[in-house]
Amino acid sequence: MPSLWIKNARVIDPAAKRDALGDIFISDGKFVASLPAAAKKRAKKIDAGGLVACPGLVDIHVHFREPGQTHKETFATGSHAAAAGGFTTVVCMPNTSPVADNAGTIQFMKDVISRDAIVHIFPTGCITVGMKGQALAPIGSLKRAGVVAITDDGDCVQSNDLMRRAVEYAKMFDLPVMDHCQDHSMTQGSVMNEGIVSTRLGLRGWPNAAEDLIVARNVILSEYTGAHIHLQHISSQFSVDIIRRAKARGARITAEATPHHIALTDDALSGYDPNFKMNPPLRTEADRKALIAGLRDGTLDIVATDHAPHTDYEKDKEFDFAPNGILGLETALAVTLEVLVRQNKFKLPYVIDLMTRRPANVMKLPGGTLTPGAAADVCLFALDEKWRYDAKQGFSKSSNSPWHGQTLTGRVKTTLVDGRVVFTDGRIVGK
Repeated sequence: MPSLWIKNARVIDPAAKRDALGDIFISDGKFVASLPAAAKKRAKKIDAGGLVACPGLVDIHVHFREPGQTHKETFATGSHAAAAGGFTTVVCMPNTSPVADNAGTIQFMKDVISRDAIVHIFPTGCITVGMKGQALAPIGSLKRAGVVAITDDGDCVQSNDLMRRAVEYAKMFDLPVMDHCQDHSMTQGSVMNEGIVSTRLGLRGWPNAAEDLIVARNVILSEYTGAHIHLQHISSQFSVDIIRRAKARGARITAEATPHHIALTDDALSGYDPNFKMNPPLRTEADRKALIAGLRDGTLDIVATDHAPHTDYEKDKEFDFAPNGILGLETALAVTLEVLVRQNKFKLPYVIDLMTRRPANVMKLPGGTLTPGAAADVCLFALDEKWRYDAKQGFSKSSNSPWHGQTLTGRVKTTLVDGRVVFTDGRIVGK
């Protein structure tokens, strides 16, 4: 592999507290402090003048649908969408068909990833057998098979006792437990946030309390057992407050917000467009502002996409019957920059940290840094470039995005994985 010299970029590396114009050097797929003079002459050069160069983005919450739901997404197409969005490392959820509740399914996934993916993909395993919330999955076997966390994402474990046993076992195996916080008894038939908008639209509402109760449950279990519990896609202002107070006590809790929950509110559903239907639902402006405040003060640790592809024929139904979920990978950086940097005056390095070093640390993954010796994963993006997002021409196999047809600001130009260009100038290069 030839050496690589990325020149003239604004280099942002939160792990090294670096934010300055400079160069990045890569040799044998790893970052190096510099190259010998002879190697510099031979090196492939990328002129990144006017671009930001940062570690490849890290997303610890995606759904790639393989095995069993490849009509929606595959490891290949999902990795293409990730690369187009500047992501070089992602963690995929286990709610596939069959679900990833055993070592054999995990090994199948790893084999396909090795063959087809152009970014780093790490699998998670289920908390319970069949994701049915009744009996624990073989957590030790899943750990040995290579999962980086366990979760029943999409089907929150309702039994408090079973969840206690799960986090106790996970702690033994040094695995984070990721939880989708939802009290099912409060959300039967619910399709959007409970409030003024749901009443006006005549749609069954989902109260904040359905999330808040499980967030509180998980805080209690984390403090009781000492286990690390990661709270997925927080959407409620009350949950943010619970997490803030728990962290002040030293609880081993981490939490994420999504680009769509910090950008949109339930007002967006006034047209009954299923591409704005998600789980948890878009909430109020007060909730949205609370999420942003939580990201600002560290209550919420990271930004994650919850990339959830569905086909057009699945989404093109009456609102009540359409599935929850939207695409996220190709638009995440632009949307997050708009909300946090432009609208709320976050410092750019801090926002990059929320999408690189911090998520890597939460899941104890390699990546998220430009440190010499680390895998040479890089995202080059134009901070102020405007572009029109056409989801139907995107790299995902599906096109269910609320940002379809919109003009966004901030565009990924080139993505490198292990020192290889996998995406550049709007096209996938591949392995």
